[in-house]
Amino acid sequence: MERMELHITGDAAADQLLSDDAFALLTGMLLDQQVTMESAFAGPEKIRARLGSLNPETIAEYDPAGFVEVFKERPAVHRFPGSMAARVQDLAATVHAHWDGDAAAIWTRGNPDGPEVLRRLKALPGFGDQKAKIFLALLGKQCGLQAEGWREAAGHYGEEGSYLSVADIVDPESLVKVRASKQAAKAAAKAAKSAGN
Repeated sequence: MERMELHITGDAAADQLLSDDAFALLTGMLLDQQVTMESAFAGPEKIRARLGSLNPETIAEYDPAGFVEVFKERPAVHRFPGSMAARVQDLAATVHAHWDGDAAAIWTRGNPDGPEVLRRLKALPGFGDQKAKIFLALLGKQCGLQAEGWREAAGHYGEEGSYLSVADIVDPESLVKVRASKQAAKAAAKAAKSAGN
């Protein structure tokens, strides 16, 4: 699978890690909630710098209280260090136990099609339907995933030329467009909610 250089965080070291390490990319996606995309996807590099490793086995077996401290160290990995540190450890344990520590196997082992990759992603801790679809779109649009039917399985996140998620960020301009569409979606959801009351 052809790896592309990812440009998500605006930080060269963090982007390089995301480009080179499948578990880092998966962890960034997991962290992408209630913080900016750049902050979420810069998280794996902070963890790697502080632990000296981003190996799933190392993370899974790390002392949980100590791992929370790794998250709290400034600049913090996430604004909810306790719950997110536990989620990253759950994810690491799953990748270690079920995928032999190789996160890329989730989307490559057995040459799965798009729907199967989506099913595997949704089976991961912390990956609901939307997160799994966005990650599938990211794999297809930027990481060279050739799985048959990945666009359809990713839903509207898989559409060509869309600016809906991290899957569509390739440079500062596309980041601005994605941020605008996310804010518009949030505003629409809020309006629909208040209309329903």
